[in-house]
This record gives sequence, C-alpha cells and structure tokens, in this order.
Amino acid sequence: MAASSGEDEDGLISGINVTPLVDVILVLLVIFMVTARIIHNQGMPMDLPKAAKGESVQTIFSVELTADKKTFVDSEAVANDDAILALARKAIGKTKDLRAVIRADKKVEHGRVIHVLDLLKRSGIAKIAFAVSPATEGVEVEKTAPAATP
Repeated sequence: MAASSGEDEDGLISGINVTPLVDVILVLLVIFMVTARIIHNQGMPMDLPKAAKGESVQTIFSVELTADKKTFVDSEAVANDDAILALARKAIGKTKDLRAVIRADKKVEHGRVIHVLDLLKRSGIAKIAFAVSPATEGVEVEKTAPAATP
C-alpha cells in the first residue's frame, strides 16, 4: 500500500500560492520603470550657453525671431515654416556637424521659439543653441538650478 499523508487527495488546497502574484507585481514594476524613463527623456537635448556672459560664436545657421512676428534665416526674411525647413535641410546637407543658433527677442512667444526648435530638429540639426546678450555689470542675473540628468 502507498504511504498516505493523512490528507485526502481529492480535497481542496487551502494554502495561497503567492508566486503568480509576485510575477504580476514584478512585471508591473518593470512596465512602470520603462514608461517613467520614456516620459522623462522626451525633452530635447540642447547646447545652451555655459555662462551668464554671452560671447560671439561662429554661427553657421542662424534663425532670428523678432517681436513683430518676422523670421529671418541667416539675415534673410523667410515667409513660412516650409522655407525654414528647406533651408535647414540644405544647410545640413552641406555640413553634417551643423550648429544652429536661435536668436529670439524677449517678447517672442515661447510657443513660437519651441516651434522653430522643433523644425530644426526635424531637419536633422542636432546642435542647437540660444543666443544671449552679455549681462551688464551691476545687474543681477536670474539663476536657475540645473536640471537633474539620469
């Protein structure tokens, strides 16, 4: 006769198996970690000035945004976004390591600057900077904390 453990083989299992619960929790944890990383990295990398004083930089491709809603590319007036995109693609075709500089008046809307930044990124330009004027002495420059990088 076979040895019996004292329990009926046809009876209910009264213990809780936590292994599937742990597996589901770990999968959810991985999903949250991956999506949090993707959401955090949606910002565009920028080549911003390092000091409060602006210095002249050799500009290869410059976009100027005026307060009266005019746009200039390399000091020539541009009518629409398609022209900016075409000129940027033409310039990136000539120079693979192209640097673009956006010069925007203080009164230009933030959305307009971001739109031009997006156009430059879509054209393939990887290095983008914002032009600044040197701070005059005696004028306190507003400082912001650097963004945390992973």
